[in-house]
Amino acid sequence: MHGRNAVVAQEARPVEERVVELLRGLGIEKVHVAAYLPGDWSGLLERHPSTVASLTLICPRGMKTDVLRPHARRLLIVSGDGGNVVGDLMRAVDGLPGATVKMLRDYFSPMWADVMADRTGEVGSTMLEFLASRENESPASSVQLPEGEGEEGGISYTVRGSGPPLLLFPLGLAASQWDPLLPALAERYTTITLGGAYLGMVAFLETRGPGYLRVVRNVVDEVALRPGQTVLEVGCGAGTVARWLARYTGQRNPIVGADINAYLLGEAAKLAASEGLDGVIDWQSADGEELPFADGRFDAAMAFTVMEEGDADAMLAQLVRVTRPGGKVAAIVRSLDMPWWVNLPLRPDLKHKAQTGYGDVVRGGCADAGLYERMERAGLEDVVMLPQYATYASGERLQQQQERMASRLTPEEAEEWRQAIAAAGNQFFISQPFHSAVGTKRS
Repeated sequence: MHGRNAVVAQEARPVEERVVELLRGLGIEKVHVAAYLPGDWSGLLERHPSTVASLTLICPRGMKTDVLRPHARRLLIVSGDGGNVVGDLMRAVDGLPGATVKMLRDYFSPMWADVMADRTGEVGSTMLEFLASRENESPASSVQLPEGEGEEGGISYTVRGSGPPLLLFPLGLAASQWDPLLPALAERYTTITLGGAYLGMVAFLETRGPGYLRVVRNVVDEVALRPGQTVLEVGCGAGTVARWLARYTGQRNPIVGADINAYLLGEAAKLAASEGLDGVIDWQSADGEELPFADGRFDAAMAFTVMEEGDADAMLAQLVRVTRPGGKVAAIVRSLDMPWWVNLPLRPDLKHKAQTGYGDVVRGGCADAGLYERMERAGLEDVVMLPQYATYASGERLQQQQERMASRLTPEEAEEWRQAIAAAGNQFFISQPFHSAVGTKRS
């Protein structure tokens, strides 16, 4: 196999095959696993169940109950008790008899929650107690591995500690990831912390694909960048949009990608370098509510799906401040006040349930049509309002969205849902709503 075909084959390799290859290279047959997204752990349970000594899910986003049910006795779920998706989680837990569940009281745990920093002791003691109980029932043989970093099959890893192996997948958008808990875990276990483009939220963000990028492109086209103009993207995450923008503009516009999350910035820099874009994009650590840039520094400032996670008015004020007079400010937020669209002939009550918006937003955040009024209050002129839908008709993101919706249904509803998808064939799609806007800073 040569050339592009070899590259496509490499990209298409399932995550679990990459992980198993890594484990074999390290001489590990059975491992404790801790993770966040189902894309990281589900393949291991489905196709390599004997490899998994136990599974810990931290503030999980999406639950594949059919996959988890046969392994519920070796499952620990840790989650906060606040947020819009807790109800979905608890319904999933009801279908997992035998699972161990730890709810963190008075804790809001959306995908950006930094749970290891916020509840280090509570999460640590829960995990260590659970892992010890699993070691008594089904031990994973201790391994002796040199501490340090490596890469296998496109997955980066860091080894620390000694004892039975514990595989730590990325934790959502958490800024600290596993770091606050690593010293305690490494005292008893050989911790193998994973990263790279194929895992966690990096992979999740990368799979938004054409549907989401069409929403972004409509906004960028409204900004109407000219060659040489400078661009700031606040909340750039792993750099999916910034790298797309560099390619879309023919690398003619200097771009600064800013984020408060050091882990995601590190992944963004690696991905940009692998695509030859490291000379076009400058990655900067920055809080969107207190940007470390001079007034009027940029010709255009953008914030895409980040105003849900903080004080939206403060972010807009900062975006306006760092934009030159006459420059453009652009924003996209997820919409909790518009229905999703599911292209299936479901009975009305089930269709309403499937299309009801969901997701988390912090106090002061924005995930609705209030974006447009906020833009005007921030002093922007000629605000163009662009409510839009991102459509997912194939690929991993469609699979992720249909699984998330199925997790909200009763077993009978889920079966009707699956039958409707099968009957629809290639006509099935899911569309996610967004609010977006572009305004001009007064001259």
